Amino acid sequence: MSALHGLATRLLRTRDAEQAHGLAIRGLKMGLGPLSLPDDPILATSLAGMALPNPVGLAPGFDKDAEVFRPMLRAGFGFVECGTVTPLPQAGNPRPRLFRLSEDRAVINRMGFNNRGLEAFAGRLAGLGRGVVGANIGANKDADDRVADYVTGLKRLWGMASYFTINISSPNTPGLRALQTKAALEELLGRLAEARDALPAQGRAPMFLKVAPDLADGEVEAIADTVAAFGLEGIMATNTTLARPGLRSAKGAESGGLSGAPLTALSTAVLRRFAEAAKGRFLLVGLGGIGSGADAYAKIRAGASAVQLYSALVFEGPGLVGRIKADLAARLRADGFTSVAAAVGAR
Repeated sequence: MSALHGLATRLLRTRDAEQAHGLAIRGLKMGLGPLSLPDDPILATSLAGMALPNPVGLAPGFDKDAEVFRPMLRAGFGFVECGTVTPLPQAGNPRPRLFRLSEDRAVINRMGFNNRGLEAFAGRLAGLGRGVVGANIGANKDADDRVADYVTGLKRLWGMASYFTINISSPNTPGLRALQTKAALEELLGRLAEARDALPAQGRAPMFLKVAPDLADGEVEAIADTVAAFGLEGIMATNTTLARPGLRSAKGAESGGLSGAPLTALSTAVLRRFAEAAKGRFLLVGLGGIGSGADAYAKIRAGASAVQLYSALVFEGPGLVGRIKADLAARLRADGFTSVAAAVGAR
């Protein structure tokens, strides 16, 4: 089956990027996804109290509408994050809005939080079953009160999602990244913390803040202090970048967020800065440019308790997940670690 999935990946790359993504989702819904072997026991870990069979997660953007989280868990991911979902359905930005940069092993997207809305998302997530599945929540582009949109998402999905990620770092919704400034972030996290405290304690789920890699001096420390002050469990570092570091592809001039290999060094550097600023007050999940076991291991040693990937699947196919896990397990043992947790922040 691995050869078949490899062929399917190559065929999908001949199609328009967004069309290929849609075909991949359809195939997974038809049961055509891969099945992973049991994980190496050394990879078992936990994230904010959630037991993970391995620390390699699927980043949001792939399963926007919570349609294929089960097949992606079966494919070998230790956890899956669905979304970004907004309270109301929205079409997103005009096409084309998703671009492969094959020469750079990168992707540029300006999707604009296209999704079918919170009610459709909740209907699918309600039957979660086994496995850790997070909800990445956002705000509608034309919302009068964007903070209220995040609160709405939290309340509607309470008791359904294993955890929540507050996405304020997408570059494709005008003004959204302004929520990372201190005053705006304090209002957002304050209202979310108040809402969470008022919800049933039985369904209490961890909350993470997803940040951009394009942060000025002092912003990392200010965000870290605010996250700690309002009791969030962690930070997802990082989202896509607006920078264009040495791209070769002609499509590198497209507007939107850049992900994939060119983001690796930048995102890991920002992750390391957050690890220093965290001072043990919250956890970190590392994402941005992970395409190998070495990349995942570097994020863990920089301070990440778990990692996420997506863009590399465009070029490597679903078999990449197993290769990353095998390489990660080998690297842990070679360096004398008995668990993933023991390597977190080891530098």
